[in-house]
Amino acid sequence: MQADNSNNDQTNKIRWLEITYKSKGFIELLRQLMTVCDSVLDKDFEDRFRELACEGDDHVICVIEDNDTGKIIATGSVFIEKKFVRNCGKAAHIEDVVVDADARGMQLGKKIIVFLIEHAQSMGCYKVILDCSAHYKAFYEKCGFKQKEIQMVKYFP
Repeated sequence: MQADNSNNDQTNKIRWLEITYKSKGFIELLRQLMTVCDSVLDKDFEDRFRELACEGDDHVICVIEDNDTGKIIATGSVFIEKKFVRNCGKAAHIEDVVVDADARGMQLGKKIIVFLIEHAQSMGCYKVILDCSAHYKAFYEKCGFKQKEIQMVKYFP
């Protein structure tokens, strides 16, 4: 599924991540997530970009670029998990949704989420899931998500 740019409004349109977007502040935006995001060398960024690009529609990273500054101001990703349950169904996982602190309140997060959900549906997924902090629970509920069960994690050194 390509980013939907069919309408005439070119303001804050969603695009797929491109290899040149590191220079537009993509990594700096990811640093606004509540996780570890150290600096990434250009070569490492390019290598990871190419690796993910090989996954095609099964791993999509989308961005919104500020038309005035050229800076990436919102992003999110979705990857498709192929399963044996549900008749060899597919589940989508949304990750790394972040809107630049200076661009919040402009409905960009919702725009990213809607795009990622629509991509998951177009790929034939039976569900889309995500993890979030309690602080963002109400936002995701407004986007149609509901709390289910408990998240567990184990980090490796």
